[in-house]
Amino acid sequence: VFRSTLKSVPHTQNLLNKVKLPFGLVIHPFKDLSSLPVISAGTIVRCKRCRTYINPFVSFLQERKWRCNMCFTVNDTAEEFLHHPVTKTYGEPHTRPECTNSTIEFIAPQEYMLRPPQPAVYLFLMDVSHSAIETGYLQIVCDSLLDHLDHLPGDSRTRIGFLTYNGTVHFYRMSEGLSQPQMIIVSDIDDMFIPTPENLLVNLRESKSLVQDLLHQLPRIHTSDAEGEIDTYSALGAALEVAKKLIGASGGSGDGVPTIHPLHWPRGWLKVSWRTPMQGGWGKPPQAPSTQVRDYYKKLALDCSAQQVAIDFFFFNSHYIDIATLSCASRFSAGDLHYYPSLHVVHNPLEAERLSRDLERYLSRKIGFESVMRIRCTKGLAIHTFHGNFFVRSTDLLSLANINPDAGYAVNLSIEDPLTDMSAVCFQAALLYTTSKGERRIRVHTLCLPVAKTPADVFNNVDCVAVVTLLSKMAVDRSVTASISDAREAMMNAMVDPLKAYKETLPQGMTTAGVYVPKSLSLLPLFIQCLLKHRAFRLGVSTRLDDRVFAMISLKMQPATYAMYDIHPDLYRVDDLHEEGGLTVSGREIPQPNILPLTAESLSQSGVFLLDCGWRLYILVGRLTPQSDDSRDRHLVLSRLVQDRTESSMSTTEFLINLQQKLT
Repeated sequence: VFRSTLKSVPHTQNLLNKVKLPFGLVIHPFKDLSSLPVISAGTIVRCKRCRTYINPFVSFLQERKWRCNMCFTVNDTAEEFLHHPVTKTYGEPHTRPECTNSTIEFIAPQEYMLRPPQPAVYLFLMDVSHSAIETGYLQIVCDSLLDHLDHLPGDSRTRIGFLTYNGTVHFYRMSEGLSQPQMIIVSDIDDMFIPTPENLLVNLRESKSLVQDLLHQLPRIHTSDAEGEIDTYSALGAALEVAKKLIGASGGSGDGVPTIHPLHWPRGWLKVSWRTPMQGGWGKPPQAPSTQVRDYYKKLALDCSAQQVAIDFFFFNSHYIDIATLSCASRFSAGDLHYYPSLHVVHNPLEAERLSRDLERYLSRKIGFESVMRIRCTKGLAIHTFHGNFFVRSTDLLSLANINPDAGYAVNLSIEDPLTDMSAVCFQAALLYTTSKGERRIRVHTLCLPVAKTPADVFNNVDCVAVVTLLSKMAVDRSVTASISDAREAMMNAMVDPLKAYKETLPQGMTTAGVYVPKSLSLLPLFIQCLLKHRAFRLGVSTRLDDRVFAMISLKMQPATYAMYDIHPDLYRVDDLHEEGGLTVSGREIPQPNILPLTAESLSQSGVFLLDCGWRLYILVGRLTPQSDDSRDRHLVLSRLVQDRTESSMSTTEFLINLQQKLT
């Protein structure tokens, strides 16, 4: 949930500079948790000066006084806090759940609400232009919605609506007096308006039958030959603008399903380039969109964020659509992005199946509305860069119109004042959100770390996974502001510099030729090599620009666990499993196969192998096994064997030899 790149924090910025390691936090604030203490209290105890929530790392001077672990202010203990809510005892505040759990959730009192909690509102925008309909995606989306209408997060007030668009925008009126939904077409996309003030967003429970009728009808209404002429235009910009007006009054989630750019709408106009350049920052296209166009989508997102609306995008495209520009709408509204290149129900059924599975998760996962997250740290530490999808409202406050359990964030830290007099420092992330049931809650995560006085203490306590996760997000920023080549060089330096610094801390005469790596960083060279071969940063391999951009966006917005599977998948052999050494779960022995190196030498023609990439699982069946089907998709596994040599990249052995040369 909450981890630091350094598990022992240097006591000065000079020491941090000396060890050459990145210092930051990676946070998964809304992670699905199997056990989460929930407290309902009339008064939530916080520091009167810095507003830190009371936590296990405060110190009680006596039962009626406690010292804040962030700013060290002494606070009075509220009378109510002296009563234990579970044991019903009195006078032992340090035993309360708030002081014994580093992650806890409060049911917020009235003072934490600017307005009454709003109902969950979902507005789905679906591209019905010719190229979109040809993919067959509309049937998949409508079927998934029909299957999961009852699982959409919300309560009896939940509202839902639908817009479709091609060269025009189509509204669907679902009122009680109608036997079936009524489609209203607005063709003046230069001056969009809402054609009727009512029954475009309807109560899901009260109008469920009409919603189901519409979802059954949409694939039949919009077919590739439903009309005499082929509509190849996509008024996405107009649809987003009117969706903002429609949903903005109550907040919620706007879900866009575009396949190509808005070609017909002046304010969101983008020219599609059918060429696919490979290099550059985002990979600058020959006809890059102007700053004005990109700023348009950013402004749209900020307007949505101010109205507590998030924009989630699902991209299906076989040609270049400039995801870099469109993604601004999701990035600054705290939305989500999904990408299915060349999806087609007939020609690419794998992507179609993946969309169906992803929608199952997307439509039923927990969600928080009207969210803000503030990160606090001990006096002397400072926050200077955030990573993820959000709008920064102030130096330590993120505005998140929506928060979901698959969203991750990171932050870079610096040491402004010496921590010499401290034995430990603390960090706290507080997420204030509204549940889909309309309840205001505060989820608080607190982390406490010791202070290190020597380089050895720092090097022996590095979280390698957190380091690589943070470096990947920083490398994406460098790619955008400079170039991919600069980002690759920065990642190499981020590996070489700490190892040089570590070697200097070893006693003279102990070091000979070789690569000296502290145990905590033993996997860093492997992970850096994986990043250099990742689709986001690789060179010398033909990579479609939108593929590269989405790979970068994924690294920016994924939590550490998901990101690491994306960077370095786990490979297992699964055709010779044994119960020996397995785990016992509910009385059953679950085999635990060994993780294999990501190299072709780990494979055999007679074996079956599982590649775990986090969001995707691949099974490779050897050609000599009875189940072999000689699939044309074998390259999906073989391309992830990052420890092998390719025409444009080194093997792991060659990479380590090259690293040794850089260290001498």
